[in-house]
Amino acid sequence: MEGLNTMTEDIQNWTIALAFLLGALILSWLIGFILNQLSKRYFRKTETRFDDVLVDTVRTPIRVAIVVAGFELALRQIDIISNRKWQDSIDDFFFVLYLLIVYMAVLRLISAIAKWYAEDVVSKTETDLDDKFLSFFRALANTILTVIVIIILLGRFGIEPSALVTTLGIGTLAVALAAKETLSDMISGFIIMIDQPFAVGDRVEIMDIDTWGDVIEVGLRSTRVLTRDNRLVAIPNSVIAKGLIVNYSDPSTVYRVQTHIGVAYGTDLEVAREVMIDAIRSQDWVMQDRPIEALMLEFGGSALIFRVRCWIEHYVEKRRAIDKMNSALYQAVTIAGIDIEPLTTVQLYPSTVSPETMEVTPKTSK
Repeated sequence: MEGLNTMTEDIQNWTIALAFLLGALILSWLIGFILNQLSKRYFRKTETRFDDVLVDTVRTPIRVAIVVAGFELALRQIDIISNRKWQDSIDDFFFVLYLLIVYMAVLRLISAIAKWYAEDVVSKTETDLDDKFLSFFRALANTILTVIVIIILLGRFGIEPSALVTTLGIGTLAVALAAKETLSDMISGFIIMIDQPFAVGDRVEIMDIDTWGDVIEVGLRSTRVLTRDNRLVAIPNSVIAKGLIVNYSDPSTVYRVQTHIGVAYGTDLEVAREVMIDAIRSQDWVMQDRPIEALMLEFGGSALIFRVRCWIEHYVEKRRAIDKMNSALYQAVTIAGIDIEPLTTVQLYPSTVSPETMEVTPKTSK
């Protein structure tokens, strides 16, 4: 009679175990079906694909976790694992299994988010710097996740992870010290990508190192600038991030040019001013809708110094425009009988401008 009761109890346990397993399979299929319908009817109608990517990524791990949970409940229903030794082994087995499911799910999520960002965001930018940083941060996230999982596993099985953490910390510190400049350049490159003080094709001046040129590439560690003498200069991003950058292409190509001219003391200021302004206004390369000015700047040692300035449509014509300005002013002032005196107290070009790099190549991309 006792044997019959035991057999009946075993049959009940096996029946319940199979019910758990079958229920988990049905629930797993049902969850997959519901998520699939939500994705078709709601998520794919939104403006962004991020929610679709998120649902597609977590669908499989959730279904697998439900099946594993059903399998665990089924095993625990069977008397064969009532022994304490088997119980501990089962606990460890399912702990590792659940941890692996979470690990694979997060890996898939990182990969999916990176792919979505590359296709929907990075592809719309004009620089490839974010492409490079995307790969870097994806690898970094995967590495950090793997280290965390390993530490959790070691702690589960009674292995003290502090030694590993200490070793990793010392190793990371050593690498950081050895690659201090490189890391600084990479971080600065990331800041440049976020701040975007310039784009490929822009004409820029890095004032701290007195360098002019057209930006041809923004890299992970350095930015490459092509100077007017056709020399490629690779500037570390950390130098750019710390320095003053002048972008002559942004917000537009419109540019103001200026020059200085000295006239003799005793000259009628208003007559001289009118002659200079009329001389510049008669030029067809000058933007007529922008101010044309002739300002009496200061009293020089032997001359009254005027600053004459106007606007041109594109900064690439700056050097030629100054040549035309000087020629037009000289002719007009000479015809008007105004004496030109040498300049002794001002520079023809501001100290921040290099005359050798006035002429630039038209920007091909912005």
